[in-house]
Amino acid sequence: MNGTQGEHAVWRRSGRHSDAYDEARRGFLLGKMVCERRVALGLSQRERAERAGMTQPQVSRSEEGGTTPSIALLERLAEALNADLSIGFTPRNAA
Repeated sequence: MNGTQGEHAVWRRSGRHSDAYDEARRGFLLGKMVCERRVALGLSQRERAERAGMTQPQVSRSEEGGTTPSIALLERLAEALNADLSIGFTPRNAA
């Protein structure tokens, strides 16, 4: 066993890894929400792509969390998914 095995066994969120992890997590969660809405509407990825002016591979990447969409794309997605887009800020608890 080498000394790094423990590092691989436990995900450590520190320094710049934390920022990258958080960004990937947000992308994954957004993609999951979009996929769940598409499935609830009974749409295929191809159908959603046509509605949003995208290609099927772009839809696939977005649902896998592989992209960070712009506000304009989020608006198109909302329209394609017959949904309202809601963007807001939630205050953090004061320490």
